[in-house]
Amino acid sequence: MYVFVNDEPFTERFKRHIRAATKSKVEFGLVPKEQWEIPEWINRTKMQEYMEKLKRTPYGDSESYRKMCRYQSGFFMHHPLLDNYDYYWRIEPNVRYFCNLKLGKDPFRVMRDEKKKYGWVLSLLEFPQTVRTLWATTKNFVRDNPEIANMNGNMIKFVSDTGGQKYNFCHFWSNFEIADLHFMRSKEYTAYFNYLDQAGGFFYERWGDAPVHSIAVALFLDKSEVHYFDNIGYYHEPFTHCPAVKAGTCRCMPEDSMAYDAFGYSCLWRWDLVHGRDPKQMEEKLIDDAVAV
Repeated sequence: MYVFVNDEPFTERFKRHIRAATKSKVEFGLVPKEQWEIPEWINRTKMQEYMEKLKRTPYGDSESYRKMCRYQSGFFMHHPLLDNYDYYWRIEPNVRYFCNLKLGKDPFRVMRDEKKKYGWVLSLLEFPQTVRTLWATTKNFVRDNPEIANMNGNMIKFVSDTGGQKYNFCHFWSNFEIADLHFMRSKEYTAYFNYLDQAGGFFYERWGDAPVHSIAVALFLDKSEVHYFDNIGYYHEPFTHCPAVKAGTCRCMPEDSMAYDAFGYSCLWRWDLVHGRDPKQMEEKLIDDAVAV
């Protein structure tokens, strides 16, 4: 089942081509205007000033990108077309999947059978200038909502190197994510999004849905509820993930993967720390496995 939503009606030509490309059921829907347009509490002059300051940052001066990030952060999970589903797999245009997924366990079954609530493939650093006050706002949320949020969970180590005092800018790249819709609709997540929304950072800065989702995962989930789909080969420009042990099932080269990249842009090593593993040893094992293929 594929669900497409847009802020404007899809053309019949678009629908026809999409349906011709798959044997699966496809549904098309509209994003409600009140969830897409800039809310009334946003000072547009202030927003334009910040957009000008960020114009050299990717999507830094884009109004539509801000609307998209806000929608993906707090509204898509409530769309009526998703009401009858327990999980979603976010897909993007112009991506590649390198591995034959039919040879492994269905990712949705992995999520269900292993009681996972969030799944990811790529992790990387956010542009600091786009989230200047996101962590401070998050800390205020934790202070104001101690009954549902805290900085003591074992996933906090993924997003903070200082026990929750500062954000390290790591996030799971939301262009690929498989997650439990019940978690995304939970009172905890909804309260967190509403708090951020009222702060205005989606428009004044350029808060992305990836860091928002990731910080929420760190605040509300246990590490046992988060799954790294390292067996899925995936490409979305400019990043590639290729499993180290391909066993002839993937059309990619492990050395092209950003898993442990030389420039320190990947956050996989922090995932290792969360699980009590030595990142250096894991990197050496990844290289050895790649050579052995």
